Amino acid sequence: MDGADVEILGRRLCNWERWGVDDEIGTVNYISPERTAAAAKLVVSGKVYGLSIPFDRAGPAIASPRRFNPLHFMIILPDEQVRDIEVGIADDVLVFPLQSATQWDSLAHVTHKGQIYGGRPISMVTSAGAAANDVRNFASRIATRGVLIDVARARGVASLAPGEAIEAEELDQILRATNTSVGEGDALLVRTGHLADCRARGWQGFSGDAPGLGMTTLEWMHERGVAAVATDTYAVEAKPYQVSGHASPFHVVAIVYMGLLLGEIFDLDALAEDCAADGRYEFFFVGAGLPVTAAVGTPVNPYAIK
Repeated sequence: MDGADVEILGRRLCNWERWGVDDEIGTVNYISPERTAAAAKLVVSGKVYGLSIPFDRAGPAIASPRRFNPLHFMIILPDEQVRDIEVGIADDVLVFPLQSATQWDSLAHVTHKGQIYGGRPISMVTSAGAAANDVRNFASRIATRGVLIDVARARGVASLAPGEAIEAEELDQILRATNTSVGEGDALLVRTGHLADCRARGWQGFSGDAPGLGMTTLEWMHERGVAAVATDTYAVEAKPYQVSGHASPFHVVAIVYMGLLLGEIFDLDALAEDCAADGRYEFFFVGAGLPVTAAVGTPVNPYAIK
């Protein structure tokens, strides 16, 4: 596959105007009220698994050219402001790039040939933020059936090696082995083991070469109507990229053309242990992001509820 093939694939899987000319949420349209209600019925044990890493200074953004770890400051201490009857107050501030920890990409995060999702011009994304396709459009709508595909466990390894790609055929094999299916409106969570491996080494290498989804999975997800896909890696797709000389080819097809919601830096280890123990790889998934006006990414504290 070369750069021309990336555009051909994108055009073939394109969802522009599929949900109307004003659509700004892409595949999140698959998450209907009926699907959310059906997904909620998957809760039988009440077990809740948080899938976010901590938002703190010890996070993975240690070698990124444009991102840094969250900075937390106290601006009022309880011994500095004491009100009547000796009531103290404490306040704090958090400063961080919206993509520095567990997060969703908006449909304005990536552009291709001067366009963002829907064929809108990149002039709609300025220093003031995104005038279209920003995170507010989908931030409160992510409540659906979630499915975990634990590739690392299926391969019998702690972590896939950097650069290893997960292709569509392997997804099918793992789903059959776990007696699970993926359908319209689902959120697909893919575990590679890369997050745990890098975290154990002080996050060294996390933003560099990494395992991830291969290009064949894009058509696979398109055919099934997947609403969102998230991984335990920095970029969802395999790095080095599968298309030589092309930056982020998976992102280009997924975000710009398909309008597919992508999640990064999801911590899937505890959930994976439980799924392996009880044999249930489906659950109620809730992944609401912060509705930041004009933002092209949003931090998220997602949950898998079983």
